[in-house]
Amino acid sequence: QVMTVISLTAGTAFVMWLGEQITEKGVGNGISLIIFAGIVAGLPKIVGDTYSQYASQEMDLFRILLLAAVCLAIVAGVVFMEQGARQIPVQYAKRQVGRKVYGGQASNLPIRVNTAGVIPAIFASSMLQFPTTFAAFSRENAVSLFIQDFFLPGNWLWNSVYILLIIFFAFFYTSITFKADDVAENLKKHGGFIPGIRPGARTAEYLHKVLNRLTLTGGIYLAA
Repeated sequence: QVMTVISLTAGTAFVMWLGEQITEKGVGNGISLIIFAGIVAGLPKIVGDTYSQYASQEMDLFRILLLAAVCLAIVAGVVFMEQGARQIPVQYAKRQVGRKVYGGQASNLPIRVNTAGVIPAIFASSMLQFPTTFAAFSRENAVSLFIQDFFLPGNWLWNSVYILLIIFFAFFYTSITFKADDVAENLKKHGGFIPGIRPGARTAEYLHKVLNRLTLTGGIYLAA
């Protein structure tokens, strides 16, 4: 058991280091690429198993086409949600330095619907492994038996806690990665403001309000 914990911890740290190196080299989001690679690596086996079921008449052509249509719809929905963002208009005040006039242009501050990415789902699934691990390592008692009966993947209690944890970590991770107070302060320093919103504290409150609504939507999307 100790060797298992050490191996899992070391392997996780190595994968996280690999993901950071991929991100730093500018290839893309390292952790997401590693997860995507793991999913793609399993596709040939899935296709082969599906063909075997079709050859043995365990699955007909209609079900295969329906499965492919559902997969395409899910991919399209994920792409649509991941590209979704709230464009907040930002206006920059004009300022004159000598004979030159700077600023005065308008731009947008994009806030993504799913700012947290896949991190909430990963954190939530990791947290849900603690009860089952505790039940496996502990002696049989009322608590461990309860966990074994009700805290299994696919169970209604497991799914309910999983959904709540995903939404919680969506808010938690977004609050770490997107600092509305810092954004409002930077806008104020550079002469930027949101039309109809006073710079400073009012802008921060407005950004918090928009961010909370978007994060709730993104959390529900991730849970779904």
